[in-house]
Amino acid sequence: MTIEQSPAPSDVADVYDGIGQIYGSTWGPNYHYGYWDDDADDSSIEVATDRLTDMMISGLAARPGQRVLDVGCGCGHPALRLVRTAGVNVVGISVSHVQVKQANEAAAEAGLADKAAFQFTDAMDMSFPDASFDAAWAFESMWHMPDRGRVLSEIARVLRPGGRLAIADVIERGPVSPEGREVLDHICQNYAVKSLGTIDEYRESLAAHGFVDVEIRDITDNCARTTALMADGVETRRDELVSLVGEEQAASLLDFMRRAAAAPESGYLILTATRG
Repeated sequence: MTIEQSPAPSDVADVYDGIGQIYGSTWGPNYHYGYWDDDADDSSIEVATDRLTDMMISGLAARPGQRVLDVGCGCGHPALRLVRTAGVNVVGISVSHVQVKQANEAAAEAGLADKAAFQFTDAMDMSFPDASFDAAWAFESMWHMPDRGRVLSEIARVLRPGGRLAIADVIERGPVSPEGREVLDHICQNYAVKSLGTIDEYRESLAAHGFVDVEIRDITDNCARTTALMADGVETRRDELVSLVGEEQAASLLDFMRRAAAAPESGYLILTATRG
């Protein structure tokens, strides 16, 4: 895959069904970045990732009994935390059959299968009726979408007027140096990412699809240590990674993770908006 190509849903599934399983086994139940208050914050990975989930829950501001769409649900851990915290009902979607199965098993094990259900669905072509959800979030899934605008259009369609949207996403921050471009291109070529959006692009696309009251926070500095810590974890399972992708690719992936941690062009945002 090159940076210009749009990954098919199966390509995204390949990432999470293969390498993603290694990442997850070393990182914990949250397949997403962590949030640390500052450099002196020595919180564990589990605490930092749960903290970011709680920020998303707070931004979504969903009320008990409301129906929430989880776009790109992963293994369902953040959705289950949302259910417990806010008392909502969640429908999660993913293009990974493996993750859908894991998420449904986790919901059943937690006794929350009546509150959280997960299914195989392409976010760019959802079968849900118009205005059938009270809120929606996309937790590090938008960077995998071949057309973010189309996904936002679909989310706007299935949200009721006044419905809340929360997004956490890896982004591109300019200006981009030649070395930074190498890091960003590597992300696109190895993680089923078409392109990384920018804050300005998000503002324009949200407005174009009827979202108002947009609030965007660049929290790159608070999340930056994520990739370095993840690289440390993956290094402990290097042999398994090599068996999956080969020695050269494994070395490249680990090198990228450490370079990405230091690249200011690889950013992170969290945003909220309201369906107008």
